[in-house]
Amino acid sequence: MTFSQTAIEGVIEIQPTIFGDHRGYFFESYHRQQFNEHGIEVEFVQDNQSFSHRGVLRGLHFQKPPHTQGKLVSVVKGSVLDVAVDLRTKSSTYGKHIAVVLSEEKQNRLWIPEGFAHGFLTLEDNTIFQYKCTNYYCKDSEATLLWNDPILNIDWNIENPLVSEKDKLGIPLTQLEHYF
Repeated sequence: MTFSQTAIEGVIEIQPTIFGDHRGYFFESYHRQQFNEHGIEVEFVQDNQSFSHRGVLRGLHFQKPPHTQGKLVSVVKGSVLDVAVDLRTKSSTYGKHIAVVLSEEKQNRLWIPEGFAHGFLTLEDNTIFQYKCTNYYCKDSEATLLWNDPILNIDWNIENPLVSEKDKLGIPLTQLEHYF
């Protein structure tokens, strides 16, 4: 596996070594020792999966303390534009974001530590997205950052994504409490 630090400290893109031949392919999607060696020393307690059509935008979600979550995200089928927004107030990249295309073809993953809002836009029909989380989901701790907040200036590269009513009501960064 190759671990690449992104432009935002703590967010790491992971590319597994894929062994393929005429029968198909094999790769390790998670290896605790290798993750630990690259500073990702976490315990995953919950796995989630979503299915979406092309043009669906989910996010920008996060869990407030004490139920914060780190996430290891990947695509099983299709592709997404995956976005993480830094909400750590003491970080030099507070309010900045990183965007990475995750795809079935590349099988790349993104590690997003606690203190980030997360969202993605599906780039293909029938996209299946997976999350490995470090804490259990808690409805009372869920929060949504406004996906199209002009301060964030995220280029989703789409004019009218399919967005849930909950996500349309996200909080702008300027009105967000400082949780992290």
